[in-house]
Amino acid sequence: MPNILDREAIVAPRQFNRWLIPAAALAIHLCIGQVYAFSVFKIPMMGHFEAGDVAVGWIFSVAIAMLGLSAAFGGTWVERAGPRKSMVVAGSFWVVGFFVATVGIATGQLWLVYLGYGVIGGIGLGIGYISPVSTLMKWFPDRPGLATGLAIMGFGGGALIASPMSNSLMVLYGGGAEPEQLQSGLMQTFLTLAIIYAVVIALGAIVIRVPHPEWRPAGWNPSEAAAKPMQTTANVSARSSIKTPQFWLLWIVLFCNVTAGIGILENAAPMIQGYFDWITPAAAAGFVGLLSIANMAGRFVWSTTSDYWGRKNNYMMYLGIGLAMYLIIALMGGANLVVFIVATMVIISFYGGGFSTVPAYLKDMFGVFQVGAIHGRLLTAWSAAGIAGPLIVNSVLESEAAAGKTGAELYTVSLYIMVGLLAVGFIANLLVRPVAEKHHISEDQIREKEHAK
Repeated sequence: MPNILDREAIVAPRQFNRWLIPAAALAIHLCIGQVYAFSVFKIPMMGHFEAGDVAVGWIFSVAIAMLGLSAAFGGTWVERAGPRKSMVVAGSFWVVGFFVATVGIATGQLWLVYLGYGVIGGIGLGIGYISPVSTLMKWFPDRPGLATGLAIMGFGGGALIASPMSNSLMVLYGGGAEPEQLQSGLMQTFLTLAIIYAVVIALGAIVIRVPHPEWRPAGWNPSEAAAKPMQTTANVSARSSIKTPQFWLLWIVLFCNVTAGIGILENAAPMIQGYFDWITPAAAAGFVGLLSIANMAGRFVWSTTSDYWGRKNNYMMYLGIGLAMYLIIALMGGANLVVFIVATMVIISFYGGGFSTVPAYLKDMFGVFQVGAIHGRLLTAWSAAGIAGPLIVNSVLESEAAAGKTGAELYTVSLYIMVGLLAVGFIANLLVRPVAEKHHISEDQIREKEHAK
């Protein structure tokens, strides 16, 4: 008899309502998406640990680096173990990471926050991020872009809830909104978040299911589905995928798109306060929430439109228009708050859209057989970007501050660097072509691998 966490124990009956699955995916993604609200903690942590931008920024970078690495190394295991077991494992790492970080805050040991939130929590981020994605694509074979948008939308929206909630908890526990009071509320805030996330992820794991082998969406016949350019009906194994130029071109595309967006996300709260010195910490937290709305909406809207426009065309939009938005921010500086907010929201919507579109892009290139494992390997681009983006912005910040610059001038150089990165990504996306037949795996080989699980 299979364990209740095993894939065999969560095969849904033929009449199961597939719209329950996005809710289960959202449960874990809304929780682990809290990482995008980390900038709310940045200034309080800098004061609490008496550390600089780069030192505290490394907490976020380590978490994102571990996300990509754990997704890459754990992707094949996630495919084999099934979504429920992987969600439970992911949730355990994420919650334990918060507990360890809480100890670090209480004892004033920054390295424990690196270990807890960064390393341990980062492992939970990676496994939790990919665990529902391939499952949702199997439930929505007729709309893969919609499916990935539903799965990943919650990750972008996690900060929408976590940002104001975290700020409110720090105010509550600290007794006020002054920087010193926010610092004193850090420990209790981390502890509270850990408990909340443990409950929500457990509820999502209870609901999640995999489709019955004979299940099909009503009215959908795969043999009658219209063929589209850049979409294969064949399959490529995860091991073979990394031998193709398409994988590495998409790696560059994702790296450039993520690096450009993540630099803003990690510095969102202090950045808007730097551009507009009258912005309060509470208003800065509200700005983080607005970016979360853009991130979440972009993940759903843009990935859904990719079912009609094509994944390659969508990425041309993400990278090309995103480049233009960065130029607008760099050239206009802090002259207009509305322009600043609109431009950053557009950039972050494309950032989110890039994440939710890439699994469907991979399905188009490599088929659905091991798309979860391939997705995990590709997320090493996110690891690299999670280090590069904040490091670029924070290093430039400290360098420019040492040179006596203030306000918008602190960010100008890093914005132009992001323009260059998006241009590189745009070119890489233009070079993507269908995968050569020599990399395809036969149906007999697929059956052998499935039987060996």
